Amino acid sequence: MGKTALFAGSFDPLTNGHIDTISRAAIVFDEIVVAVSTNTSKQSLFDGEQRIQLVAEALRDFPKVRVIRHTGGLTIEMARDVGACALLRGVRNVKDFEYEHSIASMNKLQAPDLETVILLSSENYRYLSSSLIKEVAMFGGDVSTLVPANINAAILQKFKDSAFKGKKISE
Repeated sequence: MGKTALFAGSFDPLTNGHIDTISRAAIVFDEIVVAVSTNTSKQSLFDGEQRIQLVAEALRDFPKVRVIRHTGGLTIEMARDVGACALLRGVRNVKDFEYEHSIASMNKLQAPDLETVILLSSENYRYLSSSLIKEVAMFGGDVSTLVPANINAAILQKFKDSAFKGKKISE
């Protein structure tokens, strides 16, 4: 039985920073389960089904990665359901660290047997966020080097003929 990590997030959209975290974690873990969730308190660029399809397509060449839908509830319960021994998190800066530290502490209280593994973002992705991608794309900026090609195409299409054009979209 191999070591599995659960990487949960909204991935709206998945960025090259996320992919960097996944590829680096694949060196350590036998399987990475990417759980795509919906944050109901934020307006998404892509609906849940679109995000799952986009993420699965972007990660199709990663043999150690499986993409699933996060169906709600505690992430630690999903981790148990998929047999994960760890929750995978990426941290870009001190603000991210403080937030992730709080979540990891609560998760440890709820599930002492489950570890949180934090990978520091690679230098070239420390500034990158899904929110920033959406904001730049919304105003016609080029994000093609910041996201996988299939996601860039979907973003271009979304803003080309969408009610999102010119609207502020939160991560």
